Amino acid sequence: MRVALHTKVRTDRIDAYEAAHREVPTHLTDAIRAAGATSWTIWRSGPDLFHLLECEDYARLLAELEKLPINIAWQARMAQLLDVVHDYSAEGSEAGLPVVWELP
Repeated sequence: MRVALHTKVRTDRIDAYEAAHREVPTHLTDAIRAAGATSWTIWRSGPDLFHLLECEDYARLLAELEKLPINIAWQARMAQLLDVVHDYSAEGSEAGLPVVWELP
């Protein structure tokens, strides 16, 4: 499944956010893959961040990551940099941005 997310970085923390993403820990990327993600790309326009994530099951991915110490530490770090952390329900049932149009 593909999931598009919209988050916002604090305008005074853009450089720190980009620096953090140049150094994402290998243990974290390994954990994200092990939880079922096959691809994750983040684009930035000003403070707006747009994520495209491909995974087997988004709700399962979130559930598996939320208990891992490496992810807990990363999320705490990101919470200091972001204004809007996630745009999905806690259960993952309304995951991401709704599709408006797709090239047939």
